[in-house]
Order: sequence, then C-alpha cells, then structure tokens
Amino acid sequence: MLKNKKSRPGRPRIQRCVRREPRVKYFKPQGPKVRPLPEVRLTIEECEALCFADRQGLYQAQAARRMGVSRQTFGNIIESARKKTAEAILCGRPLRISGGDYRVAKMQGHK
Repeated sequence: MLKNKKSRPGRPRIQRCVRREPRVKYFKPQGPKVRPLPEVRLTIEECEALCFADRQGLYQAQAARRMGVSRQTFGNIIESARKKTAEAILCGRPLRISGGDYRVAKMQGHK
C-alpha cells in the first residue's frame, strides 16, 4: 500500500541561516471572536527575511548572503512572507510563526 506523502522533485532544500528565533510567535486580531478563522503560518525563515528586507532595508543580495541562500531563493522567501503577512492583516486572520527549513547561526563575538 502506498502512503500519501508529498514528494518534492529536484534538489533538496538547503537550510536557511537565521540569527535567532523570534521572541513573539503568535499574533491575533483584536475584537470579539465571531467565528474561528484559519491561521496563517509564517515560517521562521520568512520572518527573518521580513526583518532583513523591510525592517533593516537590506538589498536582496545582502540578505541572501546572511541567510546562506541565493538571491533568487531569498526573493521567493520574501515574496511568500509578504503575501502571508498581508493575508493575516487584511483578512483579520491569526498569524503563527513556526517551522521551516532553518538553522540558528552562531554569531561572532557573542556567547
């Protein structure tokens, strides 16, 4: 019997390098709860990409180097992160930050 697994053709994914996991990992809309809404899930690396591109204002090439991925891959990550964030804000959906393919980098000069 075959198991129902998703197979990914092509190259295996490379773990993205992040500085640290976010301190806050869940956001929800304020106000009375009328009906449960499906959560939007933002991965740890998508959160890191938002920080580099939109908070720190880095160019894609700089941010890609920091995350240990190609510029094209960084572009795909940031595009996905922005769509998910807009979905959560504009549709009033809860946003959970979790999961992904990442590793926490060891920072130079830090204990």
